[in-house]
Amino acid sequence: MGNLLGKEKPLKEVLRENKRTINRAVRELDREKTGLEREEKRLIIEIKQAAKQQQMGTVKILAKDLVRTRQHVTKFIEMRSHLQGCGLKLQTVKSHHAMAEAMKTTAKAMCKMNKAIDVPAINKMMAAFEKENAKTEIMQEIMGDTLDDALADESTEEAEEQVVNQVLDEIGISFGEEMPEALVGAPAVEEKTGPGKVAVEAEVADTALIELEARLNNLKR
Repeated sequence: MGNLLGKEKPLKEVLRENKRTINRAVRELDREKTGLEREEKRLIIEIKQAAKQQQMGTVKILAKDLVRTRQHVTKFIEMRSHLQGCGLKLQTVKSHHAMAEAMKTTAKAMCKMNKAIDVPAINKMMAAFEKENAKTEIMQEIMGDTLDDALADESTEEAEEQVVNQVLDEIGISFGEEMPEALVGAPAVEEKTGPGKVAVEAEVADTALIELEARLNNLKR
């Protein structure tokens, strides 16, 4: 009815009908081939019987029929192979059509999704995230330094100095054993201690704190 009204059948329906036709033809060929194989067996039996009865004329005629029957069986096998090849071609076309339809649907969905996404809003959100993340890192750094200073213990500092002095003494002994003249002639290095050393350390700490506060102020702008 669709063709009578001038409306073309969809490709899926056309492929289904062609595949059905090919399968029907293959079944018919199989039936014909089965019949010819039965005929071949019957001819072989008759040839044997005629040969036993010394009927050589009949044997020749039956042998000719047997050869023709076998030739037809071979042709049916070839035709069946060709039909199966056509069926595989149709199946390939059907698969390509399904893949094309899937790609078409996917492209439409991706287009709608891209239209729904607000790219400037995402960029703004990412910039805000980077800014807040930088603030968090700076705050963590400040809090870590503050906690380190608050939890610093004099006994810990003394233990650290003791370990350092021990290592330096061991190195000095080694140098003294290997190069005593160099140690004798080397000038002594004065270590700054007392209020001057404390003032320098405080100045360095204040400078680091000022730099961190400046970074925070820049992020708040």
